[in-house]
Formats: sequence, structure tokens, C-alpha cells
Amino acid sequence: MKNPTAAMLVIGDEILSGRTRDANMHHLAGELTKIGINLTEVRVVADEPDDIVRAVNDLRARVTYVFTSGGIGPTHDDITADCIAAAFGVGIDVRADARAVLAMNYENGEADLNPARLRMARIPDGATLIDNPVSRAPGFSIENVHVMAGVPSVFTAMVAWLLPQLEHGAAVVSDSYRADLPESVIAGPLGEIADAFADLSVGSYPFFEDGKHGANLVVRGTDASLVAQAMDRIKSVFSGRIA
Repeated sequence: MKNPTAAMLVIGDEILSGRTRDANMHHLAGELTKIGINLTEVRVVADEPDDIVRAVNDLRARVTYVFTSGGIGPTHDDITADCIAAAFGVGIDVRADARAVLAMNYENGEADLNPARLRMARIPDGATLIDNPVSRAPGFSIENVHVMAGVPSVFTAMVAWLLPQLEHGAAVVSDSYRADLPESVIAGPLGEIADAFADLSVGSYPFFEDGKHGANLVVRGTDASLVAQAMDRIKSVFSGRIA
């Protein structure tokens, strides 16, 4: 049985402008690898409603799960929830359960829920809430789309709550070998190894260090014994080899 697949949609002008460095993709990729969900695509879009709706509908039709990051805060440019509702063709409004959860974060409860804060309790019809133990403002899931905050500490907490509830696959294992050889020398033999182990992912990741070229050769797959066999082949071919 094949592993479930996933895509991530990162939403926000601040990412595309370079003002904010995204950390959420790196975290999500690592967590999905642990539980056997294959992240196949990451897309970054600006705060443009049509672009967000188009991206959501494209991705959710092609993968098992879509994870979004960003755009569910209290300001005017936090438009993700509205865009998700539009993508699914459903209504959106302040919901009682989300409002009650949000109120727990403030000293005076619901009395402190001004219009800006209430924006974070607007949930598309039919969605279920994603818990946020950091700042209470919930994310939400609708069908196979999971909508989470962009703040890394909140995103991380939401992911930790959400992932145990999803279908898992076979965890991916990996091993690596450092070859102090240029890729032009590595390419041919490594290609033959990749062909021999077609069920695995065999990659070459070059570096330049102390004036010399080299590459980290990485083998990934769900069968640990097969990964070990491929790595043994790599070591036997490249160990002690000189360019």
C-alpha cells in the first residue's frame, strides 16, 4: 500500500517579500517523514484571494492532505479562512465553539472579544477545529484541507495535535555517505545504483569545501533492509575512490 501524500500551501506576502523566513515547511516535512506521509509539493502564494482559492482547489484534488500555513489572524489581510470557504463553496461566520475557545485566552473572557479578535473565530461551515494550546485561536480542517497559523510556535503545536489523527504510512528511513568526489565522477556509477534499487530514492547533494568538490549521497525508502543494501553498494563503489 502506498503512503498517503501531502502538499503544503504557505500563504503570505511577507514570505514572498523576504521579510519573513518560513520555518514551517521544514518542520512539517520532518514530522510527515516520521509517520510515512509523503510531502510531494510546497507552494507559496501571496495574499490574493483568487490565487489562494485556485491553489487550494488544485492541491486538494491531487493529494491525500493539504496543510496551509498563515493568514488566520485578526488583521484585514488575514484572508485564508474566507478563501478556504470560497474554495469549498460554503458559508463562513463566527462560530460558537471557536468563540468560546478563543475567549479562554483573555482575562475578561468574551467581554474582551473585540471585532478584530472575533475574526479568529470565523470558521467555514462544516469544518472541525484544530486545537491551539499556545494562543487558543483555533485552526480548522475541512475535508482533506488543514488550515493552521503561520507563527512557528503555534504551527508546531497545531501539527502536534493534528498528525496523530491522520492516516499514517510506512515511515521513511534514510542513510547517507560523504563522497569527496565531484558529481561528474559520481554521476555514472550512482545512476547505475539508482537503477538497481528502483524502489528507493537515491540522491546526490553537492558541496564545495576547502577548495574541493564533493557530495553527500543519500538513500531513502520505507524498507530499511533495502536502504542498507543500497548504502553498502554505494560504499563499495565510492570508498577510497580518487577523482
